[in-house]
Amino acid sequence: MMQRFRTCLQRLQSLKPRLLRGIAAAAATTAALMLAPTAFAAGQFPTRPIEFWIPFPPGGPTDASLRILLAAASKELGQQVIPVNKPGAGATLAASVMAQSAAPDGHVIAMVAANIFRMPHLQKTPYDPVKDFTYIMGLTNYRYGIVVRADAKWKTLEEFLAYAKANPRKVNYGAVGIASSGHIAMEKLGKAAGAEMTFVPYKGGAEELTALMGGELDAVLDPGWGQYVTTGKLRPLAIVGESRFPRFKDVPTLKELGYDVTASSQVGIVGPKGMDPKVVKVLHDAFKKATQEPAYQKSLEVIDLEQVYLSSEEYTKFAAEQYERERRTVQQLNIKLN
Repeated sequence: MMQRFRTCLQRLQSLKPRLLRGIAAAAATTAALMLAPTAFAAGQFPTRPIEFWIPFPPGGPTDASLRILLAAASKELGQQVIPVNKPGAGATLAASVMAQSAAPDGHVIAMVAANIFRMPHLQKTPYDPVKDFTYIMGLTNYRYGIVVRADAKWKTLEEFLAYAKANPRKVNYGAVGIASSGHIAMEKLGKAAGAEMTFVPYKGGAEELTALMGGELDAVLDPGWGQYVTTGKLRPLAIVGESRFPRFKDVPTLKELGYDVTASSQVGIVGPKGMDPKVVKVLHDAFKKATQEPAYQKSLEVIDLEQVYLSSEEYTKFAAEQYERERRTVQQLNIKLN
């Protein structure tokens, strides 16, 4: 009996190394199975429709152009990219809420423009534009101009400014959002010309242009009005940029008229901070290809948007630099929110 017990013990001891190796192999297999769904999901991004938050109301020129882009990007990504309009807070609400609430998995992204970099210098914001976003791609640059109704009494910028100077605060002008690029540019122009005008903020371009054509405003300084000029409803007085518009080559720039004032706003795509670089690349590549869609290219021409591509790396660098430029602008103009 004792001999039989010793024989069994020896056999168990001889099996121990193989048993341990088997346990280790089983553990490794289990770990791999546990990790497999995560790896598969990352490799198959996107796994569901993507929400694209737009900081303007529906129906405006930027909204219309973006919807064409999103449709083209949906084809590239194999999932629908859904436009979600979130206007407010000077066109910063969409990105601000996204930064605070969305998971960094790439399924919620947003459009931003210049105000996202300017607003933190004007008031306390729940986001830091340098730290709280993942910069995916730079898309376009707004082209700005000053427009009035086609039947307005002013045929030239000088006539407009002369009237504004002789009638302080009687000229009402609109732009999208307090401290927007259009607002700042008109304030600069007013100071340079000695003309005091009344600013009326709007949530989106469609609203302000409707107000202008309806007689609620005397002028607008913003982009997106070209189609109304070609149909004879509006008259451009000056281009607020470095060069004339390709479609309106007879309209001079403010610089040509003696005013060193320009307006610019880079439009781009961002996500929450901490996004996986692989997911960022998938989004970047899909949207970059989507920008070549003929219908999207045509939409940019209609609203006079200039296509200015920035890679993820270039856009990240631009964001840090723009944040500092906006700080200097706010300090120089002593801009304050009421």
